[in-house]
Amino acid sequence: MTAARRAGEHVEVPAVHRAPMRSRDDGVSEGLAVDRALRIGVCGVGGRLDRIPGSPTDALAAVDAVYGERTARRLERFVSASEGSFVWTRDVDEVLWLGRITGPWRYDASGEARDVDLVHVRACDWLDRPVEPAAVPSGVHEAFARGGRNWQSITRADAARLTTAIWEERQGG
Repeated sequence: MTAARRAGEHVEVPAVHRAPMRSRDDGVSEGLAVDRALRIGVCGVGGRLDRIPGSPTDALAAVDAVYGERTARRLERFVSASEGSFVWTRDVDEVLWLGRITGPWRYDASGEARDVDLVHVRACDWLDRPVEPAAVPSGVHEAFARGGRNWQSITRADAARLTTAIWEERQGG
């Protein structure tokens, strides 16, 4: 517990997001994007483009043209997440991993990124090991239980506080 919390001061906690990192292209094997993201320190969403966008605005316009408005809105939510926000992902074994966004959006045009359809990425610090199920906030379990492939906020009231506590404990404060 930090001194500010002991003193009863209000401490702002970062937002928490679900990041399935599962391509909408069923030809991409489940788990490959998550494995890559954990290995190279990114989180992201899919949506391969023929031309490399130079900015988030260009990417949103291109994704809208190729995939439609709904997919562009999903990308916009990802791009607009604050640095320092927490992200939870789940690997192919359904083990949950906690990370924290540390950088802005960029388009990864590498062959490996295209192969796993994880091209819209942000730098992300991941814990060095998964979080055991009993320690994961129930709001996170609920978000993944709903299924789906969308990046989304986890808004359950205690998710941000409990996620922050896990992060601080595992990172040494």
